[in-house]
Amino acid sequence: MCVEFFWLLRLVMAKTKTLVLPLCVLTILVTNIAKSQEFVFNGFGGASATNIALNGGAVIEHRGLLRLTNDTQRVIGHAFYPTPIQFKHNNKSSPTDAKLFSFSTAFAFAILPQHPKLGGHGFAFTISRSTSLADAYPSQYLGLLNPNDVGNFSNHLFAVEFDTVQDFEFEDINDNHVGVNLNNMVSNKSVEAAFFPEDSSNKQNLNLKSGKVTQAWVDYDSSKNQLEVRLSPTSSKPTYPILSYKVDLSPILQDSMYVGFSSSTGLLASTHYIFGWSFKINGEAETLSLHNLPSLSASNQTQKHLILGLSLSLILTLATVSLACYLFRRMKNTEVIEVWEMDVVGPHRFPYKELHKATKGFKDKNLLGFGGFGRVYKGVLPKSHIEIAVKRISPESKQGMQEFVSEVSTTGRLRHRNLVQLLGWCRKQNDLLLVYDFMRNGSLDKYLFDQPRKILTWEERFKIIKGVGSGLVYLHEEWEQTVIHRDVKAGNVLLDSDMNGRLGDFGLAKLYEHGANPRTTRVVGTLGYLAPELTRTGKPTTASDVYAFGALLLEVVCGRRPIEVKALPEELILVEWVWEQWRVGEPLAVVDPRLGGAFDDVEVLMVIKVGLLCSAEAPEERPSMRQVVRYLEREVAAPPVVYVKKEGGVGGGGCYGELHSYSTWSSVGDDVASSLSLSGGR
Repeated sequence: MCVEFFWLLRLVMAKTKTLVLPLCVLTILVTNIAKSQEFVFNGFGGASATNIALNGGAVIEHRGLLRLTNDTQRVIGHAFYPTPIQFKHNNKSSPTDAKLFSFSTAFAFAILPQHPKLGGHGFAFTISRSTSLADAYPSQYLGLLNPNDVGNFSNHLFAVEFDTVQDFEFEDINDNHVGVNLNNMVSNKSVEAAFFPEDSSNKQNLNLKSGKVTQAWVDYDSSKNQLEVRLSPTSSKPTYPILSYKVDLSPILQDSMYVGFSSSTGLLASTHYIFGWSFKINGEAETLSLHNLPSLSASNQTQKHLILGLSLSLILTLATVSLACYLFRRMKNTEVIEVWEMDVVGPHRFPYKELHKATKGFKDKNLLGFGGFGRVYKGVLPKSHIEIAVKRISPESKQGMQEFVSEVSTTGRLRHRNLVQLLGWCRKQNDLLLVYDFMRNGSLDKYLFDQPRKILTWEERFKIIKGVGSGLVYLHEEWEQTVIHRDVKAGNVLLDSDMNGRLGDFGLAKLYEHGANPRTTRVVGTLGYLAPELTRTGKPTTASDVYAFGALLLEVVCGRRPIEVKALPEELILVEWVWEQWRVGEPLAVVDPRLGGAFDDVEVLMVIKVGLLCSAEAPEERPSMRQVVRYLEREVAAPPVVYVKKEGGVGGGGCYGELHSYSTWSSVGDDVASSLSLSGGR
């Protein structure tokens, strides 16, 4: 067309010798080119890739709506007219003097936020060099730019944003504004969204997040360098603009560019719809009749009626079932508080629902361990996010309630840095629950036997046994009443995050007044830690706790269980083997070889010596726990160990001599040997 025009112009000039007619022809031609650059979409029902270019999250819905984004987080949507628009008359003789055309556009839109009062984020009418803004970011960048190209003159980007999120980085005035952006996300000028009713100068507020259809007009007069933006909830174009900005767009807009829309969502999302769109160069774009556009509300209303109809058909049944389930769950979850529970002093009573949620329904994946009196689960309190251990007493245990009451009334008031703290308790029907501090490093036995995940150094071992000893002194002598633990063993020594030893599991603890005689006759404890007199009298004392602590000392030094069923016959009983090595003058031969010789000889010999003193057969020959701690702290020297051979065994053999007559003992597995209890295990 241009070639024909210049041949025509040359012919006319040759005939007329004047420029008057060529100039008229040129004016007519340029005007015709400009007039040809206009389009109107009264809905997008018939739109296709030939007349609308989509990418990202933008789609055309079957009802004829252009949806730029949905309620997905951090999504971008672009929709452009696929043919570039010529914005300038191309003056080849002087490209810098190319005349910029005026332009006008009108479009109807609606923004439906995921949350009624929270936008996410917005959209913009855009004039761009390309239909693909591949490097653009979502959220506050509206799918237009990214952090690296914000403010670059080479962007050649013009946008009128309709923003529903106030972003302080880009100096947004509020979360409901219209702004003009030139190569930048910081608006050159912005105003709060509003409109002037027809032929009225009284501005009225307009909420972009209302979900209602709004029509926008963007007009640029290149002769006056005047940009104006208008909004209205009706089909009538207001007389007065809400935004008027004097700006020369010649440096921004190139000869030909693409027009369209860009939108994005952030952490919160909004669905951005375009209902219709018109555009024109050098003239006023056609105002859209909102009544002739696809209706979002009608479609939504139909869906709502359908959903309502289906819901009403089920509502009576659901109401009946829901009420029945509610009443059943309420009865099921009711916690009956008995008289004796009112007398429990000290620990906090947790709601059963809170512990059920903390342990995720007492699922096996949260199981830490179990024994004869119940299982222990890991949990996280919902509100404080504190990690806890919940001991759930087995309902089938005949002694469960009695032991539960003992534990609550006793340990709930005990406070010592080397005791596992009882945080609270709960009872619902047959579920008896105790809540403890969670010990992240587990129990001591897992670091001593078989193939431990970590080899404890001697310094760590020595600190642990001194801590446990201090805890036992508190139980025996320093609290208001004497507490006999009755199940001191490596499995009941728990390690906190700093590898401090804490004595736990007071399920077998019994409470006595100072100086009173224990009245129980039931033999409880774990084989290998039981004092000899318990098999005859069945009466636990502080001396029987001392005996068990002696076995623990030897375990820690040797890295072996009190009864090692896979060992050589002479090494089966740990205390007898240690006695024998002490007698022949080779006590260091019993030290755990995994230490690799890295230990203090004096400390190790002292611990072995104290362990043997605690293992004396006669309870009156054993030191008290206070004496034991003084030995370990080297406040006083431990007395000599006297080796005395007993009938049926060696050294302080005690009740172990009877084991040699058990013909089936060697077939018992390690796990059984380590956990077997005369009272049924733990």
